[in-house]
Amino acid sequence: MDHPLSWPLGLDSLAYGGDYNPEQWPEEVWREDVRLMRQAGVTMVSVGIFSWALLEIERGMYNFGWLDRLLDLLDENGIRADLGTPTVVPPAWFYREHPEALPVNREGIRYEFGGRGAICHSSPAYQDAALSITEKLARRYATHPALALWHVHNEYGVPVSACYCETSAAHFRRWLTDRYRTLPELNSAWGTAFWGQRYVQWQDVRPPRLTPTAGNPAQQLDWARFTNDAILDNFKRERDMLHRLSPGIPVTTNFMTALSQCESLDYWAWGREVDIVSNDHYLVAEAERNHVNLAMSADLTRAVAGGRPWLLLEHSTSAVNWQHRNIAKRPGELARNSMAHVARGSEGAMFFQWRASRFGAEKFHSAMLPHAGTESRIWREVVSLGADLGSLGSVRGSRVKADAAILWDWQSWWAQKLEWRPSTDLDPRERADTWYAAAYDHHLTVDFAHPEADLGEYPLVLVPALYLMTEASSRNLARYVRNGGTLVVSCFSGIVDSHDTVPPGPHPGALRDVLGLTVEEFAPLRAGEQVLLAGEGQQLTGDVWSEFVVPRGADTVWSYVDGPAAGHPAITRHPLGYGSAWYVSSRLSARDVGAVLTRACSDAGLIERRLPHDVEVVERVGATNHYLFAINHSSTDAVVPLPSPGTELLTGAPVTDELTVPAGATRVVRHA
Repeated sequence: MDHPLSWPLGLDSLAYGGDYNPEQWPEEVWREDVRLMRQAGVTMVSVGIFSWALLEIERGMYNFGWLDRLLDLLDENGIRADLGTPTVVPPAWFYREHPEALPVNREGIRYEFGGRGAICHSSPAYQDAALSITEKLARRYATHPALALWHVHNEYGVPVSACYCETSAAHFRRWLTDRYRTLPELNSAWGTAFWGQRYVQWQDVRPPRLTPTAGNPAQQLDWARFTNDAILDNFKRERDMLHRLSPGIPVTTNFMTALSQCESLDYWAWGREVDIVSNDHYLVAEAERNHVNLAMSADLTRAVAGGRPWLLLEHSTSAVNWQHRNIAKRPGELARNSMAHVARGSEGAMFFQWRASRFGAEKFHSAMLPHAGTESRIWREVVSLGADLGSLGSVRGSRVKADAAILWDWQSWWAQKLEWRPSTDLDPRERADTWYAAAYDHHLTVDFAHPEADLGEYPLVLVPALYLMTEASSRNLARYVRNGGTLVVSCFSGIVDSHDTVPPGPHPGALRDVLGLTVEEFAPLRAGEQVLLAGEGQQLTGDVWSEFVVPRGADTVWSYVDGPAAGHPAITRHPLGYGSAWYVSSRLSARDVGAVLTRACSDAGLIERRLPHDVEVVERVGATNHYLFAINHSSTDAVVPLPSPGTELLTGAPVTDELTVPAGATRVVRHA
């Protein structure tokens, strides 16, 4: 769809604020909240997301008075509202009337009311009730002066995406008839000749519920696609209602693009359906270098947005409440995290939540206004960040300049993570994380791209995990290399087609021509086993995976020294047309992937930046100005070379050919 509504209405600065849940507090607290919001530089808050039970007390009995007063108060104080449709939390009365709308898991157990997101997205009763409350909100608030943005639902797919009930089963069959038309076509796509699974009547086709052994992988893959589409259809119903009744107000829903626990949605499809792409990101608190995952999340969200401005709608000021050990952020980390998102394309930084809750499941989640109040480090950092973001208004509308692309495909991951793959230790998400870290440590700014996307603008394209490949993506990568691109592919890529079927001939079917090789046999390693790779005067170490690679035009660059494939090629390079294609047949660490990237960057004509470790430098390019963000995640001061003189926006200081970035600090230089 087109995206004419690209920014929250009336918001003339970067977005700064968070989820505001005033229903948890007496109304006399609200004015104090708004006074403190103004002190902190808050420009927008998200409201009403979990308020269905307070807005519709019983079916058809509404109480909008409190929300009227809240929105009026925000408007009086110049704070914009991101107004939620509360359809993530149907009220208790709804489930009393429609217990069948509670989702059923794969084991056949129906979940109970009491958490959040307990929804069967195929339920007609839920769909009708969700549209009803959305319509009431749209008719009442479409012209309210505080309204800047509609926020549909909340974090679709979390914590439940699929429902295996009979209603969903019937919906699945309708989806399959649209996709395959006839049962013979379905039987062919699913390979039902295996294990005697052939279908002769549609009513026999069911969801992939719990089976005594591995289920049909093609069926499970289509089920994942169906689940994504069923949820997306519900979003589109609400969006279309809001567009019709509230024209001129953009509609979003908050994604969780890089959260490993939220891989049930294909955000490439979702990104095309929202007016503004928005994302929630929470650090993996115990990870030593969790700022790398943060950068990946921001880059991926920008890619889902098609390079357009996007919005960080939630992150945390400090600790979250749902990880095993909820580590607090160190002093200064709040600002670095926020600025890293802005550096990589977000048009603001918002949090969950404004005021810390005193009760409920998230009372130990950090907030902009913590339990400790305004005499706290967190509050001082929140106020300081608000002032810094206020000085960066001119950044709005600029675009991130990328050096390379990483291919990312949720549907391929769905397929690879099914049962009975050659090694449970070869995880596509781990490969994506590791290869991204290698690019990050080479100081490469990357875009993410779908395998069928136009890659012509990138001198270097990385493929950390692409088990499933379509014919279109195969042609696309071959065209990319022949036209002069440098492609680097990781092991176990190009193995199956869109139905999880191995194409005729040796592995890797979809990639063997572009890589100039075949794989005679996979050679997974035992737990803890490592293999040594030698070449280019350098030794690398692999684990988990090796292969018997046979060059068919490719040159051997590193070979296996030991292990099951000893003496065989391990890493190859295939000149093709005007470009080259590299293949890495073992699982390497980020450091060792970096050794391959050094060679590939040379092929691609990329000059690597000479920057200190964990100093993040990203450029945003505007119509008249460029902005260089330098974020120092290390414990020592760093010096960053500059392309031209400019002004450091956070301090107002002029700079010439280099910039000093203190330990733990951020600097933003504007230059022509």
